[in-house]
Amino acid sequence: MTTRAQEPPYEPYEPYEPSEPSEPSEPSEPSEPSEEPWNGPEGYATHDVTNQPPPVAPYDASDDTALLEGVRREGAGWAEDGLRRLGRRAGSVEAQEWGDLANRHEPVLRTHDRYGNRIDEVEYHPSWHHLMRVAVGEGLAGAPWADGRAGAHVARTAGGLVWGHTEAGHGCPTSMTYAAVPALRAQPELAKVYEPLLTSREYEPGLRTPADKRGLLAGMGMTEKQGGSDVRTNTTTATATAEPGVYTLRGHKWFTSAPMCDVFLVLAQAPGGLSCFLMPRVLPDGTRNTFRIQRLKDKLGNRSNASSEPEFDGTVAWLVGPEGQGVKTIIEMVNCTRLDCVMSSATLMRKTLVEAGHHVRHRSAFGARLVDQPLMRNVLADLALESEAATTLTLRLAGAADRAVRGDTGEAAFRRIATAVGKYWVTKRGPAFTAEALECLGGNGYVEESGMPRHYREAPLLSIWEGSGNVNALDVLRALGRSPASAHALFGELALARGADARLDAAAARLESGLTEASETGARRLVELMALTLQASLLVRHAPPAVADAFCATRLGGDWGHSFGTLPDTADLDGILARALPGEG
Repeated sequence: MTTRAQEPPYEPYEPYEPSEPSEPSEPSEPSEPSEEPWNGPEGYATHDVTNQPPPVAPYDASDDTALLEGVRREGAGWAEDGLRRLGRRAGSVEAQEWGDLANRHEPVLRTHDRYGNRIDEVEYHPSWHHLMRVAVGEGLAGAPWADGRAGAHVARTAGGLVWGHTEAGHGCPTSMTYAAVPALRAQPELAKVYEPLLTSREYEPGLRTPADKRGLLAGMGMTEKQGGSDVRTNTTTATATAEPGVYTLRGHKWFTSAPMCDVFLVLAQAPGGLSCFLMPRVLPDGTRNTFRIQRLKDKLGNRSNASSEPEFDGTVAWLVGPEGQGVKTIIEMVNCTRLDCVMSSATLMRKTLVEAGHHVRHRSAFGARLVDQPLMRNVLADLALESEAATTLTLRLAGAADRAVRGDTGEAAFRRIATAVGKYWVTKRGPAFTAEALECLGGNGYVEESGMPRHYREAPLLSIWEGSGNVNALDVLRALGRSPASAHALFGELALARGADARLDAAAARLESGLTEASETGARRLVELMALTLQASLLVRHAPPAVADAFCATRLGGDWGHSFGTLPDTADLDGILARALPGEG
């Protein structure tokens, strides 16, 4: 079968480089004023535009004290200069426009070319490619696995917390590419071929023979329509060929995001049970592998990123790990992508807090700036507490991951349980947080041009992707039952803050006693207490008293309402806001 030339859907482009400011031109002679004032196209003036905030961009997305302190604390202080440079780029007018355009001009599926040949390609707007080029070039995909420095994985997570201010959808393929590397290492001969390309900082879109490209992206295909998260019910079959380690797949997948990735890790039923396979879109001989995209999902959010339903029929794939060990093989991938869910939720919180803070500084109502009104300050301070707790926990999890891959067994045990705890809780807080931040802008926040509706639609995805709330809560119970070292590591972490705050000590005691009565029915309640206690312990140890005291008083001490903006009168709002919103002090 003939296919069209394997060219990217858009012309190649050069990466963005900020230009030097031009010399100011000589002022021109003023023209004579018109005798008649301009009153609009209808001949009369209706209003002047006043009391509207200026655009938030350009701004520095890395200007976040909690973020920078966490990066240093978790061993990636060497990356700070690059992080600040990336922060300025993320907050630039151009990068913010890329995010907007990539979501306004959604991916388009092309199943056939003009001659009727099956091609199964997805075309993206050039802005998507600009975002991807920067993300991959800055090491936000697989690069940390090739970086021998301690803190490389922390630096990557921090980069995601900053570059994510542009838009969330393109974080999906970079996340999956990052996560594919440790899973692929279960088959060393495949890792030898593909890992150097997955860890490359070169973004090269378009379907071509993998070995002929300078860098690759990886996706994954696990869920099927009949089972969802229950992957053991998968019906896709894998049949061995005469060539050792090579199989053909037949079946379907229900959610396969970023279908224009070069390779995919997929689960299928082999003779020995559910197994993991590496499936390239283009085979080593240059021919297209069978990967029929039936349709793209019409999703609530994440609109810039295509999610597809592919069909396999005689699709060639290579076994990764032993037959029957598919879940065990791919679990390392899931650990990484769950961390990225926490990271992305924390990023959305910070981004929407920045937008809300900017608006209320420049908007007045009832005779005063919004930011100076006590109730608005309470709302912002409450959001700031939630954001700092999420960012601090994200970086602690990244630090655990970094040390775990370097052989620290204690950190590996902590990572096992704390990542699932963080995935459950931080992603649950995201939708309520973004809704409150949107409300700070009033009606202005409800229109698409503000960008806030896009963030609001994005937030629920992160609690669904890589296991919904129930899946992660039950995974925590599983870790407690199967890995006593994980519970020991968690309480060891909490013990580091023992005696610093009576409310934290009481919560840790409740948590310890609650483990003896853990049940599936109460799993969410237990995991919520774990998350809040863990966040509080980190803030007590690392944040200023204004932040730690208010967090413990509200999240652990019960001196709080049922919505944001209900901090007690004793909370140091000025201290919290001065830390969270640079320039506020």
